[in-house]
Amino acid sequence: MNSRRFVAWAIAVGMVLQMAAATEAASRSREGGKEADNVAPRGFTALFNGRDFTGWKVPEGDGGHWKIIDGVIDYDAESEAEGDKSLWASREFGDFILRVDWRIKETPYINPRVPYILPDGTHARDIHGKEIAMSFPDSDSGIYLRGSGKNQVNIWCWPIGSGEFYGYRMDKNQPPEVRAGVTPRTQADNPVGQWNRFEIRMKGDRVTVVLNGITVVKNAQLPGVAATGPVGLQHHGSKRDGKWTSPPALLQFKNIYIKELPKD
Repeated sequence: MNSRRFVAWAIAVGMVLQMAAATEAASRSREGGKEADNVAPRGFTALFNGRDFTGWKVPEGDGGHWKIIDGVIDYDAESEAEGDKSLWASREFGDFILRVDWRIKETPYINPRVPYILPDGTHARDIHGKEIAMSFPDSDSGIYLRGSGKNQVNIWCWPIGSGEFYGYRMDKNQPPEVRAGVTPRTQADNPVGQWNRFEIRMKGDRVTVVLNGITVVKNAQLPGVAATGPVGLQHHGSKRDGKWTSPPALLQFKNIYIKELPKD
């Protein structure tokens, strides 16, 4: 290769590398290489665009309680909808990897009925056989999978940590291995007010949940789970005479990305 050809080749290679770098930079902010919010990483599709509820079904009669503030989905747990108050995606999905960033804004409700959950998913009891109950400041929400509240990846302030499937763990008709499988292996939540990240892998009737880089549920089985369905953000909480009577879903969500997986 003569010198002129080499120079031309080097310039072409440089242009290709610059284009690649520019493409990669599009998914990151300009500050310290930090990811840009609501811009899907390579291989994923953004379900939330950071501006409006395109691709989502706001509950009819909600009254503006599901809203968008500064690029995040914000909920005050006071939807006025008469029916289902949760926020559902318009599309249905089968097998996928789902990423969701979330944070609990505050915990004004003291939950007096938080159980001490054992590794097998059952509740600890005292010497008299009574379930042990503890009091904690608590807010409560979750990520619904495939269109059903039973397939909920829990978000809350319980010592067991977020990421469990309460609907399956509490179902006494499920085999012991199923109830143990959907119980978090460890508590991986960040403190209230800080952002957390779920990465949820749903394949067939098996699910793995990674919270803040730590696997809390690994290849757990969800017997009877539907083959497809939408994902959703859970409403929780109610008020009476201006006071919360159960843990409210005082949460924010952003960076909601999905990668659909091929069927085997």
